[in-house]
Amino acid sequence: MNSSGLLRGTALLTCTGIFSQILGFFYRIALSRLIGAETMGLFQLIMPVFSVLMAATAVGLTAAVSTLSAHKLALGDRAGAKALVHRCIGWFLLLGGGAGILLATGSDPISVYLLGDARTQLGLIFLVPCLLLTGVENLQKHFFYGTGNVRPPALLELCEQVIRTAAVLGLLTAFVPQTPERTVGLIVCGMVICEIFSALTLTALFRRHMADVRPAPAKGLLRQVAEVALPVGGTALLGNLLGSADAILVPQLLVAGGMPVSEAMRQYGVLFGMTVPLLCLPTAFVGAMGLVLMPNLAEQTALGQKRQAAQTVGSCLRSTSLLLCPALAWLTAVGPELGTFLFHEETAGQYLLPLAVGIFLSAYQSVLSCALNGIGRQQASAANALLGGVVQLFFTVATVKTWGMGGYVMGALVSAAVSAGLNRRAVGQTIPLKAALFQRLLAPGLAATLMGLCVHLFFHTLLKHGVPVPAGLALSALFGAVLYLAGLVAQGQLERR
Repeated sequence: MNSSGLLRGTALLTCTGIFSQILGFFYRIALSRLIGAETMGLFQLIMPVFSVLMAATAVGLTAAVSTLSAHKLALGDRAGAKALVHRCIGWFLLLGGGAGILLATGSDPISVYLLGDARTQLGLIFLVPCLLLTGVENLQKHFFYGTGNVRPPALLELCEQVIRTAAVLGLLTAFVPQTPERTVGLIVCGMVICEIFSALTLTALFRRHMADVRPAPAKGLLRQVAEVALPVGGTALLGNLLGSADAILVPQLLVAGGMPVSEAMRQYGVLFGMTVPLLCLPTAFVGAMGLVLMPNLAEQTALGQKRQAAQTVGSCLRSTSLLLCPALAWLTAVGPELGTFLFHEETAGQYLLPLAVGIFLSAYQSVLSCALNGIGRQQASAANALLGGVVQLFFTVATVKTWGMGGYVMGALVSAAVSAGLNRRAVGQTIPLKAALFQRLLAPGLAATLMGLCVHLFFHTLLKHGVPVPAGLALSALFGAVLYLAGLVAQGQLERR
């Protein structure tokens, strides 16, 4: 893939990714209003099971398809690339089918003893077709990503988000009110409808793309796939197991601490289904930045341009601070009223400040992780992420029963700080990354802190004088942007050139 094609593909993925995340956020708003916080918590509780099963059956195979298909097509081996995709789909269906049978037959004890709430059983059963369809879709999607043909899967991502939103909200509108268990089942059914469309569309696109290629023997293919899939899938599985154990334990520990089951599930749903997605909305650009960062660093490292690679990483870190600091400061200042306005849930604004700091550190960790992958330090990136997961799990087990949801939030903050710090150290061991603490962190942080304090006062003054919440939010965002830019100028960070 030439450089112009890479830039076009990256730009397309960036735009579609950001738009998809924004659309998904408004989908969450509508979903939370329809089903309420407690049912949202039940739905959030089954998703770690889905993530673990995907990591165990599909993640490694998708990495193998992406890597090996690019290699084979670069050598002109189109028949080998076609055989690769077909074999990986077959292996996935074997693994995923077995996992699905175990999930369906064991849904009762899993819902009761593992997840701690029998109302999740129906959703677990409906996850089986969702798992199989998603795996088939992702394998073919990563074939297109790996070969540089990003337009079909990128545009399909947008279609998926629209169809999922329409299917889920349509089913809920048509059949609600229902019991919480059936409501969760309806949500997963809507996801299945979306995955049917995606799997069929990508299968048709793949067959059309490879229609002129005859099947070929795939000698030695299992060994080639295993060399890529096993380490990638193993790392993903460990990470998902840690994250899933953490998420599953939170409501159970809240109940063990004396909280009623319904209240524990409501708080779980508010935090994971409302507050965290709200604060994560400004991070939409981080994934797109990673798409640009990794190939650039890989090229610069291959050419021995370590100083230029350090400048690239430093620019990305500074851009992350400049964009995220004001967005998170504004959300923290207006968050309680914004959460009530969007989700009709007064407690959606709890823990905003520590969560905002944790999400900022997580974004730094993500950028540095992309940098480690780009400079060939994938093992360090994976190890640091796993260590962060262990720290989070320790805090959950040790504090949630006593401190409630605040213990989880504290763990998220410490975990993100540990992972980001370790990633920063690992990057600095390979390339000469300067500290530049003032330019990359202190200046944007100070300007954003001043902005957040002033916006909080300005916004609540507007509300006291009868200004509607939407108008107050818009005026405070404009006022905050001007104040933030003024703060940067006062510190000499936006000098005229």
